[in-house]
Amino acid sequence: MYAITGITGKVGGELARSLLAAGKSVRAIVRDAAKGGDWAALGCEVALAEMEDAAALTAALAGATAVFILPPPEFDPEPGYPEARAAIDSVVTALKAARPAKVLCLSTIGADAVQDNLLSQRALMEAALRELSMPLTLLRPAWFIDNAAWDVASARETGLIQSFLLPLDKGFPMVAACDVGQAAAKLIQEDWSGIRVVELEGPARVSPDDLAAAFSSALGRAVRAVPVPRESWEALFRSQGMKNPQPRIRMLDGFNEGWIDFPDGKAIKGQTGTADVIAELVAGVNA
Repeated sequence: MYAITGITGKVGGELARSLLAAGKSVRAIVRDAAKGGDWAALGCEVALAEMEDAAALTAALAGATAVFILPPPEFDPEPGYPEARAAIDSVVTALKAARPAKVLCLSTIGADAVQDNLLSQRALMEAALRELSMPLTLLRPAWFIDNAAWDVASARETGLIQSFLLPLDKGFPMVAACDVGQAAAKLIQEDWSGIRVVELEGPARVSPDDLAAAFSSALGRAVRAVPVPRESWEALFRSQGMKNPQPRIRMLDGFNEGWIDFPDGKAIKGQTGTADVIAELVAGVNA
C-alpha cells in the first residue's frame, strides 16, 4: 500500500495516477473528505488527516508499506518557521508509529543552502527525517515551470510577465510538475537502504526570456519579460499582504546569486519542455 499525502496537487496527483496505472494499491490522504471522492472513484482508499494532526496522520499511515510526504507549503511563515516545525513534529511522530518500509519526501532545490531563506523549511524537514531509522529518499526538484500560471493573465492582457528571477537571460534550473510526479512514482517503487538524495530538473535551463517566448508561442502574440527591481520587493510583498517577506526575498536572492542551484551536474533530467508546460497552462485558463 502506497500512502500519498498532497494527492490533490499536481505532483501528488501525478504520482498517484502513475502508481494506479502500474496496478499498485494507493491510499489518498486528504484534508477534506469532499476532495477524496474523485480518488475513491479511481480505486483509492481515502483517509482524512491534517499534516499537523499527529494522531490522524498516524491512523492514515497505518499499514502502509511506502509513504510519500509532501510538506504543506507556507509562503509567509512566522519568524523561526513555527508552522513548518509543527508539521514536521507531526510527520515524525506518525512515521515512528506507523513504521512504513520506506519513505519518499518531496523536498526542494536549495534544501542544502547554508543561508536562511524560504526553502529552509524543507531543510528542517530533511534533518528531522534523517533521524528516522527507515529507508528515506529526499527528492529535490528545481523551480517549478508551473509557477508561471501566475503570469498567464498578464501575458495575455499586457504582453508582459514580471520576473523576480534576474537577469532575464540567465538560465535557471526548472522542471515540470508532471515530471516530478513521474520521478516520484519511479523512485518510491524502488528498493533501497539508508538515505538517498535525488535532484531533478528539466531537460534544459530556463530563463525568464525563455518563459516569455513560450508565452508568445502559446498566445500567438508578442510577450516579453520585465524585471521587478530588487529594491521594490519588500514593499511590494507587504502590499500583497505578506507579514514576513524576508525569507521569500532571500530565496529569490539565492537563485539570482547562484547559491541555490544544482552546481555539480548530478541532477536527473525530466522530459517535459517549457513550451509544453506553458501551452498547457494557457489552455487550462482558456478551458
